[in-house]
Amino acid sequence: MPPDLNLRISPRTVQRETVDKLRLAIFSGLFQPGSRLIESQLCAQLGISRPSLREALRSLEAERLIEIVPNRGPSIPSLSWEVATAIYEVRELLEVEAAGRCASRISPEQLRELEKSLSAFEEAASSNDSLAQVMTAADFYSIILANCGNPILEEVHRGLVARISFFRGRSMSLEGRAQSSLAEMKEIFECIAAGDEKAARKASKNHLLKAKAAAKMSMDSEM
Repeated sequence: MPPDLNLRISPRTVQRETVDKLRLAIFSGLFQPGSRLIESQLCAQLGISRPSLREALRSLEAERLIEIVPNRGPSIPSLSWEVATAIYEVRELLEVEAAGRCASRISPEQLRELEKSLSAFEEAASSNDSLAQVMTAADFYSIILANCGNPILEEVHRGLVARISFFRGRSMSLEGRAQSSLAEMKEIFECIAAGDEKAARKASKNHLLKAKAAAKMSMDSEM
């Protein structure tokens, strides 16, 4: 082993992994909306110190995935359809525009990456792995956003990704929704591959409207 190779794990690595694991737990529904997070239990489950946990919780609070109330501690925010509606409206503004712009800008190499991400989502949809569905769908859109030619649009969307994924998980929980979503995402991909900006925008808007309707049905069923 080279003498200058440092294998020591950085505390930042621990924090990043803690944030990732808790985020995935929230997306998967392990923690239900309105439920409190008990720090001592989380420390034991994750095998980390309380300072490391609190640093991770602050990161998740910035993503609006948890809320920390004085004298009460961290908890998962209760869902409201008003918040969901606002997020879907912003998604429509950002993602429809991004899909159209991407159709005229994406390189052949990035188009192949987009196709790979679509295949990954198809595999997740077939396996009924809800968490994998959420994450692979996010990957699909991240490639579209990264190739829309507008870094500010991509930056604004990135700030919403965690909450988008939260509601996407609710939408995907409906029976048959993952397969329907796959068909809609394939249409978006085909329009982008054809370089058809107008069709890509139309396909993206259709997908979002159907995802919004599915999320509404899922949230209504939880009440």
